[in-house]
Amino acid sequence: MPKKLDPPAYQAPPSDTAQTLLALFHAQAEVSRLGEREQLFSSLLESVNAVLWAFDWETRQVLYVSPAFERIFGRQAALVLSDYNEWRDAVYPDDLAHAERSMADVLVNGAVEDREYRIINAAGEVRWLSDKCYLKHRDDDDNRVIIVGIAEDITEKKQLERELQRLATTDVLTQSSNRRHFFECARQAFDDARADGTPLSFLLLDIDDFKLINDSYGHQQGDQVLQRIADSGKSALRRGDLFGRVGGEEFAAVFPGCTREVAEQIAERLQREIQRLSFSHGQKPYCVTVSQGLTSLDEGDEGLESLFARADEAMYQAKRQGKNQIVLG
Repeated sequence: MPKKLDPPAYQAPPSDTAQTLLALFHAQAEVSRLGEREQLFSSLLESVNAVLWAFDWETRQVLYVSPAFERIFGRQAALVLSDYNEWRDAVYPDDLAHAERSMADVLVNGAVEDREYRIINAAGEVRWLSDKCYLKHRDDDDNRVIIVGIAEDITEKKQLERELQRLATTDVLTQSSNRRHFFECARQAFDDARADGTPLSFLLLDIDDFKLINDSYGHQQGDQVLQRIADSGKSALRRGDLFGRVGGEEFAAVFPGCTREVAEQIAERLQREIQRLSFSHGQKPYCVTVSQGLTSLDEGDEGLESLFARADEAMYQAKRQGKNQIVLG
């Protein structure tokens, strides 16, 4: 006969204490999981080199900034959270109106993603930010508007852009404008003068006997002559004038808002600056001279090419008349 099995022993339901302990255990596990997620989230925020932020439009209160704020702005997060002016004070003064106006545009467009401005951090450094912002929430009951954004430090990118722009527009040897950039700016100056009815003068300058300098003293010496002529041009011209190297030994200048009489005075000053330059090859000193052709905007001029042609003809006339002089065209 098979052995008769005893019925299972009676188990009492868990006591209140046991249930409480079980609930606490589950709660602790959930807290632990939440803590891990929060720690992970905090670690992610710490590693992001951009400021995440939230702003209450109605109360003008910064609700949140991520840890990168203190690294990029060099200011305590608690200060900007308590006073919105901490952010305003950090913005480069010339960019403040744009920074505030572009943030206001998010109310109309829902997002603004091409917003760039400069800040001055606590160390006094000027930094560029790309600060995208979005309309997150609008509560029609209390008209509460929350704007969120992400501000990335793009200073290095801006520096690279400036360097690429400089390389694209500058003559490497003389550090003056190259031919393409000079004529782009000169055409714009011509168009502005025609539109505004203001005077404009145009100058061409060619170094006399430059080939002889290269042949006699070498190209390194010729390069030095070009560099010093360019330096003289930059020092003799006014702020806002255009100056560039437009050929091998040929330079050009444009004088916006400048009458023929004033332009002639500037050209004479440049002539004197260049005549004072001294060079030497070994123990042999030598000087250089230039021939200049100068002209001004006339009513019949339809394009910059007219001024260029007259200045070019005047410059070659200066060559034919003995060099080292200015001829008006």
